[in-house]
Amino acid sequence: MLRAETVTPVRMQRVAIVAPHEALREALVRIAEAGCIEIDRIDDGGPGAPGSATRRLQRVRGEAKGAALSAFPPDLDVLERAGRTDLLAGEAQLEERLAGEVRHGGVAALAGWCPAAEVPAVAERIAGTGGALVPLSAPRGVDPPTLLRSTGAVHRSFTPLVRTYGTVPYADLDPTLPAGIVYVLMFGLMFGDAGHGALLLLAGLLLRLGRPRRLASLHALWPFVAGAGLAGTLAGVAYGEFFGPTGVLPVLWLNPLDEPVRLLATAVGLGAVLLVLAYAAGIVNRWRENGAASALYAVSGIAGSVLFLGLAMTAGAAYLGRADIALTGAAIAFVGLVLTGYGVYAATAGGVSGAAQTGVQVFDVVVRIGSNVISFARLAAFGLTHAALGSIVWDGTTGLAGMGAMALVAGIVVFVAGNALAFALEALVAGVQALRLEFYELFSRVFEGQGRPFRPWHLPVQHTEVTQ
Repeated sequence: MLRAETVTPVRMQRVAIVAPHEALREALVRIAEAGCIEIDRIDDGGPGAPGSATRRLQRVRGEAKGAALSAFPPDLDVLERAGRTDLLAGEAQLEERLAGEVRHGGVAALAGWCPAAEVPAVAERIAGTGGALVPLSAPRGVDPPTLLRSTGAVHRSFTPLVRTYGTVPYADLDPTLPAGIVYVLMFGLMFGDAGHGALLLLAGLLLRLGRPRRLASLHALWPFVAGAGLAGTLAGVAYGEFFGPTGVLPVLWLNPLDEPVRLLATAVGLGAVLLVLAYAAGIVNRWRENGAASALYAVSGIAGSVLFLGLAMTAGAAYLGRADIALTGAAIAFVGLVLTGYGVYAATAGGVSGAAQTGVQVFDVVVRIGSNVISFARLAAFGLTHAALGSIVWDGTTGLAGMGAMALVAGIVVFVAGNALAFALEALVAGVQALRLEFYELFSRVFEGQGRPFRPWHLPVQHTEVTQ
């Protein structure tokens, strides 16, 4: 069972860095070396007084290659003459942070954010300078920055999927792991070929080994790629597809080309289940963001989910010819419609224009619910496309194979080239379509706003002095 801390962002603590004014620099150097505090900055501050590191850095020709801090207060003239743009850049960043300091007598203070679990260690780190890290109450109306947890290689490989959409609000659930699993599942249904999936799985394992070297930067994504390959392989086994309908594997579940309606119904049913889960996450997020009222009346909260469930029940009962269930579903949908309408109207200016706006938006919500469910039919459509491409390649291969030796060679070329083309096209299409379903149909219900990423100040520290 998942613990609460594994599905929420890292808990942040508002802190004040307090130190004697003459010791503040040393305290900040230690904080920069630790790299776990985001210090508030004054964005409208000036670039620094003449002669500062900022001005000197601007005068030095060439760009700074990284930034670093000297453990000792440096002579800026020496750094400039030596062309130490890295240390000048570090001092410039230090000046930017110091611009936000507050002094009281001989004591200076800066405010920022720190992961709550790191506060004791950082406090101990700067205690030797005479400084202290003081926990503060979070400012009213200001959300802490968001830092998602990195609990393992699989979790880290799925993180770009969520980060591409946006920053998770601090109050929300962290959807990284379930979002990655859902993406891999949807990709596999569209990329259902055991041979193609095995190649993608092999590519993921090669990334884990750091091969090829030119793709070493993608090493962290190996679980994501391998997972997608495994899902495609399992779907291919269920479809009986191995580099097309070669007959190597028996059909364990269904043949996409023989039973497209069944595959379509499965895709839409899976989409309905995923939407229910997205609504559940949305309810929790709305509650955590703004309380019970927001969760009750939000389109992505209880109101929207009740409307969705009522419409789904009505449609399913109508398909099965169950009038009693259809009436119950219609009643549930009506309750959801009322809650949704109230929530939408409360956000308008009221009056006739507010009522008109509410009508339009509620109608749009109903239409979007239907279109969102049907949108998952693309899982079946692109699964069929993959199977059809495989069938075309295999038919061409077998047709040439029975026409002589030269035709057999041509058939082998057709098989290899055709599968390579199908693999490339379907991997691209399935990847894009799974991403589209994740973002537009699911994340649009999970998230309503954007958070602010946690950006701790982290610089390497040089412990030797620069001399002339």
